[in-house]
Amino acid sequence: MAVGMEDIKKLRAMTGAGLGDCKKALTEANGSIEGAIELIRQRGQAVAAKRSDRDAAEGCVLCKSVDGFSAIIALKCETDFVAKNEDFIKLAQEILDLAVANKCKTVEEVSALPMGEHTVADAVVARSGITGEKMELDGYNFIEGDNVSVYDHMGRHMLCTMVQTNKPAEEAAHNVAMQVAAMNPVALDEASVPENVKAEELKVAIEKTKEEQVKKAVDAAIKKAGFNAYIAENEEHIEEGIMKGNITAEQAEEIRQLKKTVAEEKAANLPEQMIQNIANGRMAKFFKESCLLNQEYIQDSKMSVSEYLKSFDKELTVVAYSRFTLRAE
Repeated sequence: MAVGMEDIKKLRAMTGAGLGDCKKALTEANGSIEGAIELIRQRGQAVAAKRSDRDAAEGCVLCKSVDGFSAIIALKCETDFVAKNEDFIKLAQEILDLAVANKCKTVEEVSALPMGEHTVADAVVARSGITGEKMELDGYNFIEGDNVSVYDHMGRHMLCTMVQTNKPAEEAAHNVAMQVAAMNPVALDEASVPENVKAEELKVAIEKTKEEQVKKAVDAAIKKAGFNAYIAENEEHIEEGIMKGNITAEQAEEIRQLKKTVAEEKAANLPEQMIQNIANGRMAKFFKESCLLNQEYIQDSKMSVSEYLKSFDKELTVVAYSRFTLRAE
């Protein structure tokens, strides 16, 4: 049967499908809007099932703050082409609007929200049928309360942040939201770093310190013995030295034994307190680089983020922040 343009436009407005897809669905459904919507939904389910093993690594990340509730959400897809499509971005925005309006706390709550005659989850599946790509909601973060600044990095819908301050300070909060985007802190302050992260960082700091002390002792011994530091650096260089005639096989073995003996002796006699002191210094550097309030402020490296906030108001600070991006970092 012939399908009218008004019905096609109506179906497009309801589903976000392309004009051609709407016309095809209406034709197959004999002009029934409800039937066409169901066909589009079923096609989306088929695509989602077929492409379930695909990696949805692209997408659209958006943020919003209204009446004491702020959120970031990501609608993921497979290709950059689809991620930049206006209808795809519009769907992501509509989902975020619903999530904020309903003050959702989890992505599962967002997925279950009514959207038209179906749910948000159904709308995402239906969109898969339109684009032919796997799609999924991901990265839902929220902050409750006032004084939240949201930031879409460069307006590209790839990286969003939220920063909440303890009192109104939009300019400062916005600048710190940019800081969060650029510097990707792991925690608000030292006290906020999870204990397991602290323990792992300290373990790495101690091991790295021990390795450096052993290497310094070995390097000093190699130099004292009169061997070339480059040749003695590793086994590959030793073999290269033999091949080029710079050292004999006997000298190569002497280098190996010297390195082994000095390394074992140094490792067995490392001063614990010295190691701990150096490791603690590394931890202090980690907290400075990784904790938001301790980080150097990106617009003025002479002050920390905490000091920058206090330049506005001595009591001003950040109480919460969130960051999400689809890009590997």
